[in-house]
Amino acid sequence: MKDTLFCIGSVLVSLLLALMSLRYITHIWLLAFVYSFQVHFALAAIAAILVLLLIKRHWYAYLLLAVAVTLLGHGVIMLREFAAPPAHAETPSLFRLMSFNIEHENFASAGSIADLIVASNADVVTILEAAPLRPYIARLSSTYPFRIGCGAETNECDNLVLSKRPYVEKKVSSLGELWRNRLTRFSIDFGGTRIGFLTAHLAKPYFDDFQSDELADLLTATTVTDGPLVVAGDFNSAILDPRIQRFMRRAGLHTVFPEPATWPIKAGRFGIGIDHVLARPPLRLKSVERIRDNMGSNHFGLMAEFTVDP
Repeated sequence: MKDTLFCIGSVLVSLLLALMSLRYITHIWLLAFVYSFQVHFALAAIAAILVLLLIKRHWYAYLLLAVAVTLLGHGVIMLREFAAPPAHAETPSLFRLMSFNIEHENFASAGSIADLIVASNADVVTILEAAPLRPYIARLSSTYPFRIGCGAETNECDNLVLSKRPYVEKKVSSLGELWRNRLTRFSIDFGGTRIGFLTAHLAKPYFDDFQSDELADLLTATTVTDGPLVVAGDFNSAILDPRIQRFMRRAGLHTVFPEPATWPIKAGRFGIGIDHVLARPPLRLKSVERIRDNMGSNHFGLMAEFTVDP
């Protein structure tokens, strides 16, 4: 009986580790979910292997353990790769940004979300799947008089940008060919420092190769934007995804470590970060924190503070 259990368990763990390891050979979009959860699945594999060792001490279990620990360690290394040293706590913040995918059918919580935005003290707010907030635009405009989305620049309400300061420039465009008007490009002057912003909502990574095309368009947008840059939004993938890593390297973007987990909601802080706030030098992230209440959304929101290096 023990031999049978050990054999079945070894096969299952071997298959999981093999799927995780495919990222080092080729990219398969069907496995994007596995890539984003590399650290989680590696921990699960280690736990399963320890159970196997309790059942039977065998060289193959130790081999599986070595592979799982290697995948876990490399996953942590990849998460740290794009982490820039945070600004000193005493350094004054240049501005605050709130980024939140509120979920397009979350009408019951729209009023509470509008209250959260007004009370957030954020200088810039980016809301994805913002249709539930359409009835509250006038109310939000009293605090945030400058708007893109939901009738301003575009009638679509997927990507709503609110600002306390006027835009130096603004443009709404599309990413890839799957969805329309999911990229908002704008810049704002903060006391003589012009900051560029890109807010994006990417397709799910297991929708064929649509996300790859969207990332190519987003990369182009970063290259034509000079100076300090913020890229924020719902990427639907963790930093661990090979395509997101490639984009980060080419765009020269940084984040914090560890990134706050924003999905799935039930996992809390043990989930993964698929919503990102990224910065390009000389802009530096001072902090990125998860908004504690998901307000009925299937994502947690993020609040970030930025400084600029001298």
